[in-house]
Amino acid sequence: MTYADLWRPLTAVYDEREAQAVARLVLEEHFGLSMADVLTGRMPDEAELAGIQRRLLTGEPVQYVLGWTEFGGRRFAVRPGVLIPRPETYELCQWIHLTGPCDVLDIGTGSGCIACTLAVEQPEARVTGWDVSALALEIARENAKRTNVHVSFQQVDVLRQCRSIGDKWDFIVSNPPYVCEREKGSMERNVLDYEPHQALFVPDDDPLLFYRAIASYGQEALKPGGRLYFELNPLYADLVQHLLSMMLYHNIEIKEDQYGKQRMIRAQR
Repeated sequence: MTYADLWRPLTAVYDEREAQAVARLVLEEHFGLSMADVLTGRMPDEAELAGIQRRLLTGEPVQYVLGWTEFGGRRFAVRPGVLIPRPETYELCQWIHLTGPCDVLDIGTGSGCIACTLAVEQPEARVTGWDVSALALEIARENAKRTNVHVSFQQVDVLRQCRSIGDKWDFIVSNPPYVCEREKGSMERNVLDYEPHQALFVPDDDPLLFYRAIASYGQEALKPGGRLYFELNPLYADLVQHLLSMMLYHNIEIKEDQYGKQRMIRAQR
């Protein structure tokens, strides 16, 4: 199998430039081959490469095929069962300025990318990550080892259990499920068919379900002056801002991501 034999069939899933980029990523990162190697005819075991190609042709994200993705310049393990971290989520991490020894809660931690990143970049912070999924927590713990940080990961359903937990936090951050069911028709196949729906979708009639639950918990659990940070669905940014205002949060600020979308919000108790 040549380089062209690898990438050309992938145009059934990606445009031509993306297909070539995915093929290069597989060859360079999975097999350790440079493009110079490939162009001089050096290719990996054909059976293994064909197996990877078959997975990619089904639309399976290349990050799941490789078993990792880059987030903030670090490699995080990803497998079906956790969302693939996006660059805009790292922008949220960069916006959070932790001060000294502080208590931080990441709700819906998934792969642990937010929790582990904050723990790496703010080493004095005491970071906890909650998720309802046992599989996600297994992957998050793997990523804490990969990044050499201590994060306390706990299985908690924020919609049902959090009010019984008496901890107090300086910061609560969340990238919650925020895609309405009616938005499925506009989503890419590799997201819709492979990434966990539990971490993506909310009911059409209640798009603020998780924002409301987490903000309500924050009213009790944030220390005075504590801050709440969310990643946003840009379609509902104004509604989330209004919700937080009605719940008597103050210093509310919406921030755009690198693509000019209203992607994150913070507020203070």
